[in-house]
Amino acid sequence: MFNVKRKPTHPGEVLKIEFMEPLGLTQSQIAKELNTTFRTVNELVNEKRNVSPEMAVKLARYFGTSEELWLNLQNQHDLYQIKAKRMKILRCIKPYSKLHKQAV
Repeated sequence: MFNVKRKPTHPGEVLKIEFMEPLGLTQSQIAKELNTTFRTVNELVNEKRNVSPEMAVKLARYFGTSEELWLNLQNQHDLYQIKAKRMKILRCIKPYSKLHKQAV
């Protein structure tokens, strides 16, 4: 029913490994360039904060990516977390079907 595969990469990890490290950027630099706080960037990089739509726009503008990249990373991570955490409940939910409707 639910195929919980490898945990999707958190957008903060992508920010750190794919952007900050190769470019030699610090969290303080990113915070300043994005007009946000060090705490916001730190929590994102340490996977304690989600990427908001506003942050997705800022990251996309700064790094020349799309907003959708950051939001899709966050959505995939969130969906995985919910499926993994609520697997037992989700398995009890039967998919709607025409046969089910006729039986009611």
